[in-house]
Amino acid sequence: MPDSVKDTLPSLLANMPDTVSFKKLRKRLVRNALQVIDEFQLVDRNSPTRPKWMVCLSGGKDSYGLLTVLIDLKWQGALPVDLLVCNLDQGQPGFPKDVLPNWLAQHGVDYRIVTEDTYSIVTEKISADRTFCALCSRLRRGILYRVAREEGCSALVLGHHRDDALETFMMNLLNGGRLAAMPPKLINDEGDIEVLRPLITSAEADLEKFAAALDFPIIPCNLCGSQDGLQRVAMKRMLDEWETRKPGVRQVMARALRNVRPSHLHDSRLFDFSQLLSNADAATGKDTDDGVPF
Repeated sequence: MPDSVKDTLPSLLANMPDTVSFKKLRKRLVRNALQVIDEFQLVDRNSPTRPKWMVCLSGGKDSYGLLTVLIDLKWQGALPVDLLVCNLDQGQPGFPKDVLPNWLAQHGVDYRIVTEDTYSIVTEKISADRTFCALCSRLRRGILYRVAREEGCSALVLGHHRDDALETFMMNLLNGGRLAAMPPKLINDEGDIEVLRPLITSAEADLEKFAAALDFPIIPCNLCGSQDGLQRVAMKRMLDEWETRKPGVRQVMARALRNVRPSHLHDSRLFDFSQLLSNADAATGKDTDDGVPF
């Protein structure tokens, strides 16, 4: 990379590896995020006002990667939004309070640290033999919505990736009895804050490599001590096993989330089965079910 270009790079990328493999990795993550932003219209490029997004930074590899990719897109002129980083300190024992403020200040990133002791609330209401994540997540999301309103942000931006979406799909399928994953874009119940996931088609393995190459100061996600029994961990292990047996199966599953056939499912709210032709001749040879003609 020419020195003139290096001199203009965002601070987050100033010391990135000058290798072919990293260049391909960076390009892939940025391209995937931009495709999600455009396909699902995460930003209105024709809007006369410039939106402000609140990027939720937990200190894990995914949120670091999200922030870096968004700043990269802004640097390339492909993302016309203002960014505010928000970290929510939930009072978990051992949380390193200085890591994120120091890192964000070092790189000149606009940020806000919010301290709310939700950990005490959760541990008081949930017994030690149960996982804290459901209640913790609800409390966290409510606080983040409030902060977004205070800061004039139209959206919360989260670092969920392809593998998160697949794990959620499997949890809903096996435990919730429904077909649902994580959408790239949704709006809260009040209708005033969007939730955006630009990395929703990106592989977790790519974000792991990205984080290692850029040496992000990772904060462990198990500070609450409640991670071992999570259903999500079980889903991850199951998908890992499938991936080992059939490499590429995660990407095949991810494509399925974009290729839905309501007429081949059993939800009459999505497909009007009453309008199907009853004449057998009309259907014969014109459709298949599991590859077998009717």
